[in-house]
Amino acid sequence: MFESCRPDHSFKGLCAMKARIYQPTKTAMQSGRGKTHKWLLEFEPTRRQQLDPLMGWPGAGDTMSQVRLNFDTREDAIAHADRLGIDYVVQEPKERQISPKAYADNFAVDRKIPWSH
Repeated sequence: MFESCRPDHSFKGLCAMKARIYQPTKTAMQSGRGKTHKWLLEFEPTRRQQLDPLMGWPGAGDTMSQVRLNFDTREDAIAHADRLGIDYVVQEPKERQISPKAYADNFAVDRKIPWSH
């Protein structure tokens, strides 16, 4: 029996997809917090990557792993996944821990590592 995986059909059996809903963290290559306020819905890969026999590049026939949907709020992402019948896991963002620093601490007398140049 044929089962459709179209979004307007229900996901059952082999077509069941799993997704992860999360808020992306700041990358190490940037100092700002741009692109970290949206929520992303990302599908988990259903197949392992295989090497292409001709070029040797890794790839998979799973195109859903390339889909990243952006949402303004977590509730919007959850509502979208519920509407399509997608199994999902919500990863809550961790709070930033900011340690206060002062430039004068570089020249403190009780500094643990001696400062010289």
